[in-house]
Amino acid sequence: MSVFSHHEFDKHQQVHFFCDDKTGLKAIVAIHNTNLGPALGGCRMWQYNSDEEALNDVLRLSKGMTYKSAVANIGLGGGKSVIIGDPRKHKTEAMLEMMGRCLETLGGSYIAAEDSGTSVADLKVMGRHTKYVAGVTERTGIDGKPCNGDPSPATAYGTFIGLKAAVKHRLGASSLAGLKVAVQGVGNVGFRLAEQLQAAGAELYVSDIHAESVERAVNELGATAVDGKDILSLDVDVLAPCALGAVLNDNTIPELKAAVIAGAANNQLAAAHNDQMLKNKGILYTPDFVINAGGIIDVYYEQSGHQHENVRNHIESIADTLDEIFQRSDADGQPTGEVANRIAEERFMRETLVSA
Repeated sequence: MSVFSHHEFDKHQQVHFFCDDKTGLKAIVAIHNTNLGPALGGCRMWQYNSDEEALNDVLRLSKGMTYKSAVANIGLGGGKSVIIGDPRKHKTEAMLEMMGRCLETLGGSYIAAEDSGTSVADLKVMGRHTKYVAGVTERTGIDGKPCNGDPSPATAYGTFIGLKAAVKHRLGASSLAGLKVAVQGVGNVGFRLAEQLQAAGAELYVSDIHAESVERAVNELGATAVDGKDILSLDVDVLAPCALGAVLNDNTIPELKAAVIAGAANNQLAAAHNDQMLKNKGILYTPDFVINAGGIIDVYYEQSGHQHENVRNHIESIADTLDEIFQRSDADGQPTGEVANRIAEERFMRETLVSA
């Protein structure tokens, strides 16, 4: 399995493989770019079908974090880590402690945060053996209430703010009342987003690989349960992908009926040309690494001195960034994802030229 010739390898600065027979740990850490600061990104645990699939995921995700931090105007680079295994079956305290030891050997070039399959408690266990974990400090959350460090509320809030901006631009609606929104994935972030959508008067349709998560959304939010194979093609106003990536691809895009795509999942586009496919179909795609930046903004402020009012204001600026992207896309005819990529590259590549 070659890394340098891998189709998702894009000038990554470092890729590390860790294995420990005693604890069963198999992990990959990818550091894409540190021009703007140390690489910070989530530590994901997932039952990948193959090592190749895990490598593909960590390379894509780490690059996405570089772009996300650059567009969010924070002094961080992009990195990601994945632990191979089912978090509900294979995760152990000893494994997490070993992951912490592995992170410590990187000397701070990569800082781990919560992600799919890991929690604040898991990061704290890793933190017994490394200081290079984030999102674990108890503080005042963006809502003014006590927070244990989990960045999920900030990610969900930023996604909600971005979704409203997209709806206003594409549908001309200043309110979400009565709009139909399909939420794919109602985990930590997706459920919080669904709560805000429900409070704003949206009509919810939800799916998730875990039946109990769907049941919770139905019982607590009055959502309509939808089979996972049907959620993407529902006749709704907004599709909010909040699960894993690559859901917008050559097979699914022709079936889409939503006018707006605005969700928290990373790497929603399976391939670069899918961006243009969405534009050709008249669908407003809200670039994922822009709309879901609330969590990384929250973690950044934790690192630099947390003031929840400042965090909230910074997260709300996601709407302004999206407005710029939408307007530039309309003006030059380029798809929104390409415009967002260009803005990010202008920032972290310019930093490269300065340092050179």
